[in-house]
Amino acid sequence: MGYIYIAHNAHMQKGEKMSQGLKNRVWIYSQTNLPTRFGQFKVIVFRNDFDDKEHLAIVKGNIGDGKNIPVRMHSECLTSEVLGSLKCDCREQLETALQYIAEKGRGIVLYLRQEGRGIGLGNKIRAYSLQEAGYDTVEANHILGFPDDLRQYDVAAAMLHHLGISSVKLLTNNPKKIQGVEEFGIEVVERVPIQINHNPVNKFYLMTKAKKSGHMLEFEEKYPQLRLLKKVSN
Repeated sequence: MGYIYIAHNAHMQKGEKMSQGLKNRVWIYSQTNLPTRFGQFKVIVFRNDFDDKEHLAIVKGNIGDGKNIPVRMHSECLTSEVLGSLKCDCREQLETALQYIAEKGRGIVLYLRQEGRGIGLGNKIRAYSLQEAGYDTVEANHILGFPDDLRQYDVAAAMLHHLGISSVKLLTNNPKKIQGVEEFGIEVVERVPIQINHNPVNKFYLMTKAKKSGHMLEFEEKYPQLRLLKKVSN
């Protein structure tokens, strides 16, 4: 059972005004049908003049009136999705979202090119090195001069507007994603939890996201205190 998130009308009106300018700066570049092991999807590549990156909408079924559409906003994670890294749960979240939407018969996964919560692949690897020394994921970002999370959801909201989406059932554990799309005129009518069973490697990482970044994850154990193993220069 998902948590029902009710938007404030004034907030939505502001977002609707902001979305018009955004939509003009994001456009569809290419699209095709794509058979996958999760079923048949349409993939739509978007370009924009914000970050000069190509972001992808993976669409299942008939979107219809664009209301109450299951949506996952997923950030790129090469280490997990390509290399099978155990340090996070990104691949499992992506696959769970695709399977969920396939079973529902309609919905969208937005695959956003925001590696490492927005700091990029190279800096994510630097952060991993700091984590090996005993810093948590948030502390590592701060040492490198970044906030907890650099991701933005303006382009994601514009993509949804292009697809005719006005309200979504958002598959997320992250309250910032709810706020991020609602600021640009997309109403979140429901949050669908997407918690993945942790493994021994990523357990502390996920607990840190819950404790320090506000992710809506549940754990039976208390948050541990780690001892720094060594000093690492950045």
